[in-house]
Amino acid sequence: MIIQNDFSLSGSDGKLITGDITFDDKNPNTPIVLFIHGFKGFKDWGAHNLAARYFAANGYRYVKFNLSHSGVPADDPKDVTDLETFASNTVSKELFDVNAVLDFIEKAYGKDTEINLIGHSRGGGLAIITAANDLRVNKLITWSAISGFNSLWKKEQEAEWIKTGKIHVINARTKEQMPLNVTLLEDFEKNYETLNIIEAAKRINIPWLIVQGDDDVNVPFEHAQQLADANPNSRLVKIEGANHVYGASHPYENETLPPLLFKVCEKCLIFLGE
Repeated sequence: MIIQNDFSLSGSDGKLITGDITFDDKNPNTPIVLFIHGFKGFKDWGAHNLAARYFAANGYRYVKFNLSHSGVPADDPKDVTDLETFASNTVSKELFDVNAVLDFIEKAYGKDTEINLIGHSRGGGLAIITAANDLRVNKLITWSAISGFNSLWKKEQEAEWIKTGKIHVINARTKEQMPLNVTLLEDFEKNYETLNIIEAAKRINIPWLIVQGDDDVNVPFEHAQQLADANPNSRLVKIEGANHVYGASHPYENETLPPLLFKVCEKCLIFLGE
């Protein structure tokens, strides 16, 4: 039977990280897939729980979590509604959280447990930097990953951002204006070398599967190409006709994975099994 257990731990600035582990109770001691969600995303978005069940049914423990500053409250995990916390997020805080979850996995399952990362969109950028620096990661998979954190805002917004201390991004689904404090930009500039995704990509020396749809308007295909070019040992898989979320949406009411996301999960399973 497929079971999902919840966990929570202290993340960046002492804010809560909530997460869950999906696994088959007949086969509990299996390798781990750790999923890192993207910007404006969260662990229960769209078809993420169906993806978790897919990997659990195929021999993995699937761990996913909400980054501490994702803006998704623990008591109402269905959307980004805590905009004050969301606004105060930085990439360094997110990397702190990923490390905290890796520490939690190591404590819970032991040092010898195989850990594979899947990162989506901005989470892909976090996964690349983590995999370049953390020896606990066995294999890396990125879905629609960005090649630079500054691709999430426009260069011409920076002057206003510095002047007013805040810019807004639109949530395409809810049409809500979501604030971002200038601390995000300051953190990126201060830690530019550490947060350089392309430079980290060059240092990846574990198996790496880069998955990208060719109909992605959020993160165009050239991001995937730049990542692949930075690391000739990586493998780039183009998903024909796929958008940024491989046909998923939020809320996602279907009982089965969207066909393109199912295809992605299949390709990931083959890669993990190699």
